Amino acid sequence: MGRSAKHLIFLVILLGLGGCRAADRPVPTPAPAVVQATATAQPAAPAGAATIPPRPTPDSSRTAALTGTVVIDGSSTVFPITEIVVREFTVAAPSVQIQLGVSGTGGGFKKFCAGETDLSAASRPIKQSEQADCLAQGIRFVEVPVAFDGLSVVVHQSNTWVACLTVAELKQLWEPTSPITTWQQLRPEWPASPIQLYGAGADSGTFDYFTSAIVGSEGESRTDYIGSEDDYLLAQDIAADPRALGYFGYAYYREYQDRLKLVAVDGGNGCVAPSETAIAAGTYQPLARPIFLYVRVDALDRPEVAAFMDFYLADLARVVDSVHYVPLPPRAYVLASERVRARTLGSVFSGGSHVNVSLEQLLSLEGN
Repeated sequence: MGRSAKHLIFLVILLGLGGCRAADRPVPTPAPAVVQATATAQPAAPAGAATIPPRPTPDSSRTAALTGTVVIDGSSTVFPITEIVVREFTVAAPSVQIQLGVSGTGGGFKKFCAGETDLSAASRPIKQSEQADCLAQGIRFVEVPVAFDGLSVVVHQSNTWVACLTVAELKQLWEPTSPITTWQQLRPEWPASPIQLYGAGADSGTFDYFTSAIVGSEGESRTDYIGSEDDYLLAQDIAADPRALGYFGYAYYREYQDRLKLVAVDGGNGCVAPSETAIAAGTYQPLARPIFLYVRVDALDRPEVAAFMDFYLADLARVVDSVHYVPLPPRAYVLASERVRARTLGSVFSGGSHVNVSLEQLLSLEGN
């Protein structure tokens, strides 16, 4: 059975998906289910990889006796990383129940700031308004950067004419007043066939980042597209639609790369396609970005949550690499662990999407 089928089965049985489609294509939003693995369970293979290298043996005396529940929700971009960590952790701590949901960055923060979750995954930094919501409910948090992603623009694999798009052309396609409905309207030498756009839903941090980087204003976008907070749904739809153009996290392109065509982006210095190398080098701009995990300070008082965070960060570079995101420099993970142990409050960002942040800049921010 392929990775996609395994993932869909895993979602149906174990996870509550919070993503929704466009108004004409509704998807129900079940509540997260409880995950309770047995000691014989094995982690699923990550997107695009045959196997996951083994995790260093955890301190079984600490983890095996743990009980309780850890509740996680938020970004589908961060999901492939967290999915692997959760499955490995439940092998080490089989009596801990994990509830893992995917309702998008914005949807995740709504639950997090209402005190409904212990951890919130995010594909952009927390906004000032979200921080204010958390503060109003007495929720204090630690921000943990986990990886770098390169938002990927893709088309159906039968598309023979699109190899590269400029940021200006992407803006023409996605700005709120865009009149473009055919490929020929974008470039006259292209066919007059229609374009069907797919993209992140409004509760997604990917939507916030993409609109900020491409349109120039966070949250500003045309609305006549098929949207979802679940990148797996977007990838499957684009793979099935010859008219399609869409965007989502790089790990999802890697999983579906045999069914999709990647489009390079010209940010002003020539056409660059996303890859682990280009994302790490900072040459894939403006669509490279850090992704995050946020943990409630009061939740860290519970042994199962503290142990899960230690477990998450202990071998994170390996997990990140296995799903084809870009690991942060080792020093960044050391600093992140120190932030959690010291319970350093708040965000190092001023709030919301930050375009063109490099690995070096992120490391500098974390070191402050």
